[in-house]
Amino acid sequence: MAELLTALPWVLGALGALLVLVVLRRPAKWLLGLAGRTGLGLAVLFALSGVGPSIGVSLGVNLFNALVLGVLGVPGLGLLLLLNWALV
Repeated sequence: MAELLTALPWVLGALGALLVLVVLRRPAKWLLGLAGRTGLGLAVLFALSGVGPSIGVSLGVNLFNALVLGVLGVPGLGLLLLLNWALV
C-alpha cells in the first residue's frame, strides 16, 4: 500500500503532462511553424542586406521584419519595401 501512495504522484503527474501535450498539440505545432518561417524570413533579410545596397534596397535585419516576412511571406516583403520607401 505504501508503494502505491509513493507512485501515485508520479502517475498523476505523467497523466497531467500527457493531457497538457494533447491539449497544446495544435498551438505548439502552429508556434513551431511560425518560428521556422520567421527564421527563414531572417535568413532572407540577412541575404538581402548583403545584396540590397547594390540594387538600392535596404531593410533592417531585426525580429519585427522577420516576423512580418514569416507571417505574410513574399507580400510581406513588398509591404516592408513599400513602407521603407514611403517613410524614408
